[in-house]
Amino acid sequence: MKKDLQYWVGFSKIPGIGRAKIALLKDRFKGLEYAWKASLLELTQAGLDPKHAEIIVHHRSKINLDQEIDLLEKFHVDAITYESAQYPKLLKEAGDCPPVIYIRGQLKPGDECSLAVVGTRRSTAYGRQVTEDLVTDLARNNIVIVSGLAKGIDSIAHRTALDVSGRTIAVFACGLDIVYPPENIKLAREISEKGALVSEYPLGTKPKADNFPRRNRILSGLSLGVLVIESGEKGGALITAKSAIDQNREVFAVPGNIYSLMSKGSNKLIQEGEAKLVRNFMDVIEELNLNLISQQLEMKETVAENEIESIIIKCLKEEPIHVDEICRQTGLETSNVISNLALMELKGSARPIGNMCYILNNKIK
Repeated sequence: MKKDLQYWVGFSKIPGIGRAKIALLKDRFKGLEYAWKASLLELTQAGLDPKHAEIIVHHRSKINLDQEIDLLEKFHVDAITYESAQYPKLLKEAGDCPPVIYIRGQLKPGDECSLAVVGTRRSTAYGRQVTEDLVTDLARNNIVIVSGLAKGIDSIAHRTALDVSGRTIAVFACGLDIVYPPENIKLAREISEKGALVSEYPLGTKPKADNFPRRNRILSGLSLGVLVIESGEKGGALITAKSAIDQNREVFAVPGNIYSLMSKGSNKLIQEGEAKLVRNFMDVIEELNLNLISQQLEMKETVAENEIESIIIKCLKEEPIHVDEICRQTGLETSNVISNLALMELKGSARPIGNMCYILNNKIK
């Protein structure tokens, strides 16, 4: 396999040459080395149509195989072929899986206990809160979080998993030497150190629009199911959900505000029976028949340390509330409320979610 690796990598760089054609060539030529060096006539005689035979001859002349292997080593990227024992079992079972996947970081056997968490790039405060809460509980129960490193829900899912020392996998729509969006370079580095970056695209592949829908089948293929947090009527999250359905994987969705454009897609998945409604992480655990690997979660009661905190805590719930509304309900001065909320945030009993809104933060033991 090591001997043939450079040829797997080479063929993966040629457009239109997928797993089926590589398998054909490997079988007809008794090895990819001979297939790589075959003439145009030999390729067509082996069963390739003239168009793909010409594509191979044209592109391989521009590919330096030794240089490709050197680049993989330079960027600390492993190339894993479909025939390797290291190839993810779930992805192999999903169908339409790539002949080669590129990995920066490390995939582990426990990564089969995984869930793809996806959603809109334009997440709302509600979506951010739900993502943080659900991913925190899932990651603390050793569920690996898979997502696409995009802005919004994807990035929040990755970051939350890392913050609670969970594992997370990011699937790229480009080569692993390019981070997209570029503002997630630091996040990608952390994921590679504590989880894995995965792509079917060779190094040097830029993030083209057509790559993202293709990438989404890898997201669902690596996972036992897909959880859609927020999604508009169109978008990558719905494409990932459709891929999961095609791959016979479970689809989950969090219900959202019926007036929110960012919940129309996820609400529709539930309405049409394509996704199971999720209220908390246990809905996912139970549906997937996953045993809790960690101890059962216990909610710790939030205890006020003074009278003002006690008054404020009564206003805080799991739904966001604005500072002005707290002042209106309690009759307290704005400065008094803000200073106490700041102290409560430090102690972990209150959590800001942006725009001067807070929620009650029931800490997990």
